[in-house]
Amino acid sequence: MDVTEDTVRDVCTDAVFERGERYLTEGRIHEMHRVDTTVTAAVSGSRQYDVRVDLATDGFAPWCDCPYDGPGACKHVVAVLLRCVDDPPPDEGDQLDAALDGVDADELRAFLRDELATDADLRARFLARVGEPTRQSADELRASIARRFEETNPEYHVVFEPIDFTQWFDLANEYREQERYASAATVYRALVESLDDNMERVDGAYDHFSSAFSRALDGYVDCVAAAERDADAVTDAIGFLNERATSGTPFLAEHFEKAAVELREKMNEQPSK
Repeated sequence: MDVTEDTVRDVCTDAVFERGERYLTEGRIHEMHRVDTTVTAAVSGSRQYDVRVDLATDGFAPWCDCPYDGPGACKHVVAVLLRCVDDPPPDEGDQLDAALDGVDADELRAFLRDELATDADLRARFLARVGEPTRQSADELRASIARRFEETNPEYHVVFEPIDFTQWFDLANEYREQERYASAATVYRALVESLDDNMERVDGAYDHFSSAFSRALDGYVDCVAAAERDADAVTDAIGFLNERATSGTPFLAEHFEKAAVELREKMNEQPSK
């Protein structure tokens, strides 16, 4: 997607666009990097906020950890995109490729193993990439997601700012790319349950959390259907959705009900074996 002032305006309101312009001229953007089409940056405001955009995706797939809860992208994202219009950061992808091409295989293996040993999230994505099924249950994954809610605002029950769920969505996507749909469904189910359990404590960034919930629920339905599980497993998945519709967050009940209907329809459309 071309990065122009017009395409940036398309992803935000006029007021936010003006604030983004001001942030850009005030020099609030720091540590800006690009690898291929992914740009990351730190933008200073009331504190330093992390921003990520994808220049090749429609709408730029913006993400920022600020508490903005309005329509479209926030001013921090807009400032970064506007910087990319006239002064995009150099692509570090070639440097990365050259380093990978030149490194000794044993040295690379040793480095990768050290990193995987100390970074559980990276290790999970790596194992998914090489085709290993998940060894974590939905309950274990849900517990790790729930901790993120607790860590966001440890002094209060209320959550005011967005939470970055990227690591779990990336993990689910890795499984989907490997056609390990049952493992992907497990990750999506953990996200759905944790978001449902914590949605009523959210007081800000509603669009962010609603979008994450919808994305996880859609992913769960798609992967359960794609996994072509036996009848008992599908019945269990539909039962889970119906149970959440009655016992979960009230304003999410309709979403669960629709998901159960959609899953049933998807399974009915599949040819019998």
